[in-house]
Order: sequence, then structure tokens, then C-alpha cells
Amino acid sequence: MTQERHRTAPHRKFAAVSAVVPTLAGAAACGRLWTGEPYPVADPVATATREDGYTQAVYDALDLPDAELDDPQADGPEADGSNCQYRGLSHLDEELSDSPGNPPGVVGVSDGWMLRGVSRAQAVSSMQRAGAELTRRGWKVAGFENSRSWLRLVLRPAGGEGTVPTTVSVEAYPGGRLQVAAYAECARYPSGTRMDERGDPIMPSQVAPVRLRGR
Repeated sequence: MTQERHRTAPHRKFAAVSAVVPTLAGAAACGRLWTGEPYPVADPVATATREDGYTQAVYDALDLPDAELDDPQADGPEADGSNCQYRGLSHLDEELSDSPGNPPGVVGVSDGWMLRGVSRAQAVSSMQRAGAELTRRGWKVAGFENSRSWLRLVLRPAGGEGTVPTTVSVEAYPGGRLQVAAYAECARYPSGTRMDERGDPIMPSQVAPVRLRGR
């Protein structure tokens, strides 16, 4: 009888350990549900620089040599946390508030500029041209709408692993204007990020489209 107990004891021990593993996994899942999925960490300057490159690639693919910048002074990269939200049940009060705050140190980075002198017919053909060319380079067309009230192309750039997901759009506006814009999802900026007097990350100067900025 004693020998039999010795033979079965290791099996009982293994079963007990196996039962603990799902318990620990469940506890980790509950902890993540409480604290929320952490925001990725990304340097906003690097994100803005990458977006600048994306919009330059779109400008080249649009092939609109006669278009001009609508207002060079009005454009530029921006780091803004107003659209970033708290995550997790521990911040449920903030999420349900009529005027929820924004998590500190978390921003979304956007970049863009507007062309002028682009007719609707030119806008349609240039968007089709850009979609085909950038798809050939590995980009994804996330949407295209050509209706009476809306003309817009949405793209997902081909990017490396670990980067913050970014969306690039080309949208036509009345008066022969065409906007190219890039938007990166919210991310937490690292410690040591340079800030301006308002407490926002300092953004680099905009370069794209190079040809229209005289560089």
C-alpha cells in the first residue's frame, strides 16, 4: 500500500500544478482588465518624421506638379492628447464622465498639408493613381469613397514592426483644395521628451512636400 502511494504521488502533484496555471493566467487577465491595455511608448518626434515621409510618398504618387500649397504656415506636425482615453476599469469614472480627462503623457501625432488648384476630376484621377502606386509598394487601401458629398482615399502605410499604427488620408474639399494628412494612434512619449512652454512635446519642422517648400 505504501509503495502504491509513492507511485501515484507525482501524478497528483502534477495535477495540482496544472490547476494553478489557469488560475494565474486568469489573475493576470483580471489585472489587465483592471489596469487597461498599456499604451505603446513612442518618440513623438520620430513619429512625426515618419509621417512626414508618408505624406511625401503620397505627394509623389499623386503626381500633381501644378498644384500649390494652400497655406504653408498653417500646416505642421502636432502632438495632441485630447483624443486619447483612459483604459481599464480602474479609470471607469473618467471614461463615463461628461468631460473625461486625458491620460498624462499620452498623445496622438498628426501631420498634414493642403494643396490648391486641384479640380475634382484631377483629384479623382490622382487618388486612383496614388492608390495603385502605393499598393504596389506594399501599402494597403483601407477605403475609397467617391460620392457627391465626399471624395476620400484612406491608406495604411507599409511600416516596420513596433511602430505606432498610422493612417494616411487624401481628401478633396470645395474650391479645388486637396488635403493630405497622416494620423498616428495614441502612444506614451518617453521620459526626457523635450516639451514646449504649454507642456506639449516639441515637434520637428515639416519638410513634405519637398518640392513645394523650396528645399
